[in-house]
Amino acid sequence: MSVILLVCFAVTLVMGVPVAVSLGLSSAIVIVTYGLPVSVLAQRAVNSLDSTPLLAVPLFILAANLLNATGVTTHLFDLVRLLFGRIRGGVAQVSVLVSLVFSGISGAALADIGALGAVQINQMKAQGYREDFAAGVTMAAATIGPIFPPSIPIIIYASVANVSAVKLLIAGIVPALVITALLMLQIAVLARINNLPRDTVTPSAGAIARKFAISLPALLAPVLLIGGLMSGYFGPTEVAGVTVAYALFIGIFVYRTLTVPGLWTALKDTVEATASVLFIVASAALFAWVLTLDRVPVAASGFLLGLSENPLVLLFLVNVMLLVVGMILESIAAILIIAPIVAPALTAAGVDPLQLGIVFVLNLMIGLLTPPVGMSLYMVSIIAKMPLPTVIRGVAPFLLPLLLSLVVVSAVPAVATWLPNLILQ
Repeated sequence: MSVILLVCFAVTLVMGVPVAVSLGLSSAIVIVTYGLPVSVLAQRAVNSLDSTPLLAVPLFILAANLLNATGVTTHLFDLVRLLFGRIRGGVAQVSVLVSLVFSGISGAALADIGALGAVQINQMKAQGYREDFAAGVTMAAATIGPIFPPSIPIIIYASVANVSAVKLLIAGIVPALVITALLMLQIAVLARINNLPRDTVTPSAGAIARKFAISLPALLAPVLLIGGLMSGYFGPTEVAGVTVAYALFIGIFVYRTLTVPGLWTALKDTVEATASVLFIVASAALFAWVLTLDRVPVAASGFLLGLSENPLVLLFLVNVMLLVVGMILESIAAILIIAPIVAPALTAAGVDPLQLGIVFVLNLMIGLLTPPVGMSLYMVSIIAKMPLPTVIRGVAPFLLPLLLSLVVVSAVPAVATWLPNLILQ
């Protein structure tokens, strides 16, 4: 059964069928071939979406679209430029810091690239940075978004792996800061080696104060979100709803830039993005159910535990597997298919579920930067109008700090587990 499933999936992918369709179609072929009730298709697909944590996904997408429609990204970028732009390689450093701030709003790498990518790349090119370098910085910085809360991939992983979504979201804070620090360190080194330019902006106390006052409502959005999670008063769904309400409030009453057409566009974009994500969730759930029916998770757990019972060794093996999977499979689909298979084995071997969740998501976010299916590569290629080989060449050096971050999180469990265990006893 599983062999037919995987062969059908591989064939449809090679034919150029979208991943979500390939997952559902290959599952349907197996169900029909083995005489299972066709009603299982609808039943399993619908049941997979009947999940409270998944309610946070469209709300976080909507919050990011609303805040983007108000123009807060421009205010954030200008503020960080005033604060840090005068150091060598300043605009590149600013791009990383703004991605960290905006990641507390968006929850997705592609959302960060869509909202900030054109601004970041154009600013760097205008000041003399090579276009491939500008593209690489932008893509690497966008990987912070799915690690720092809110994170749509982390919410989906938590729902699949039966881990506390709140704890897992908080677990992403320190790793996201590690990624930020290592990216900024690499940019600082490259700035000295390549004599990168300083920003042309002229900061002053008055200009910084004015821009800070303008940006303060936007800066409070991630504070509200993370504070709500850490306080324990809100779960992911509740805090997502509060963030949407806050985005509407500042867009209409504070910035007064959220117009009816802008609101309509944000709603349409949210529906399209949510439909895409949930279609993948439903299709991948069917695929995973067929694998479960054939006892693949049990066999995989036995195989992994047979190779070694050392948590570090198993985590290393899973890292290698996920890095390869991330090159060829969309991240959400990979989470839904692979997490139920490997998570039980690694948890049984002693790997902390919070550490595993962050390692899992970070691996797949690195996969967004690797061909042939790296979605970040294609998105930057489109918005920056750059050839794909140029984009790939630009991001290659920045894989080093990302992989180093992965090693740190894999080797030191406390990087992921310390903060949630400290706050949520």
